[in-house]
Amino acid sequence: MHQIIIIGSGPAGFTAAIYAARAGLKPVLFASSVAIGGELMNTTEVENFPGFPEGIQGPDLMQKMQEQAERFGTEVVYDDVVEVDFSGAVKRLTAGDGTVHEARTVIYATGSAYRKLGLPDEDRLSGHGVSWCATCDGFFFREKTIAVVGGGDSAMEEATFLTRFADKVYVIHRREELKASKIMQQRAFDNEKIEFVWNAEIAGIQGESQVTGVTLRSTVDGAESELALDGLFIAIGNDPRTHLVHGKLDLTADGTVAVEGRSSRTSSRGVFAAGDVVDPTYRQAITAAASGTVAALDAEHYLAAIDDHAEPEIVELDRVEVEALVER
Repeated sequence: MHQIIIIGSGPAGFTAAIYAARAGLKPVLFASSVAIGGELMNTTEVENFPGFPEGIQGPDLMQKMQEQAERFGTEVVYDDVVEVDFSGAVKRLTAGDGTVHEARTVIYATGSAYRKLGLPDEDRLSGHGVSWCATCDGFFFREKTIAVVGGGDSAMEEATFLTRFADKVYVIHRREELKASKIMQQRAFDNEKIEFVWNAEIAGIQGESQVTGVTLRSTVDGAESELALDGLFIAIGNDPRTHLVHGKLDLTADGTVAVEGRSSRTSSRGVFAAGDVVDPTYRQAITAAASGTVAALDAEHYLAAIDDHAEPEIVELDRVEVEALVER
């Protein structure tokens, strides 16, 4: 039986692994079979993560985090967790290959996924003009012409933020009215750098190695037109990856995993959550990493509290022993 299993290989997961490994908990981290490293794997230059004054490529940052976690003894498993059972004191996780793994604690750090437009060139030009994060990439569009797709608070916030860098920001929305709150709408309307394109959707993205423009399609009559751009920011929402824990952990109204206050404690004892899967607001690499720290420390304290009731020489506990201790 493992002391701790971590699900997720983004900044939260690997930071939790670093802390847990240094605490001697020998964590096992499920990194996924395909999407290893989280959303940073789709990010080119990362300039706002402390410790890298010259910036660092997203994939390089995640590789360094993994190397650091492994240096302290983290076991990285390149497979998906397809089913979880948190009902007992011993947590049971089924991997994609059918193997069942047991652990005394679990850290759930699966992150979130940006919603996409579903266009053929969207992924190809990701990091080359197509972005889902103004805070991450806005700096690279100084004195450029860019567009934001969306009509909610996030889109208005992104557009307003981007006017700090860009000369012109179009907001493209499918309808003739916004979903954003009145104050966010007014802030965007009052910004002279922002121009709204109503009743339009993106039908195509142009550019070989960098975004050069988009094809707009009217949602009223289907007519198409071209709009020259240097960048396209997609702000149509994101979805926390909670599919494994529906009905097993309490969720918030935002769909994220519910935790107690500033802790990482979930509704299931011995299960902790960290990163974007608990954060509907900030969704930054550094806040996710900090959240992973909290989860690892919470898990360590939980295990110590259990072991306070056990004999000091007990190193490996079987399921009956763990359940008995948790029930005390």
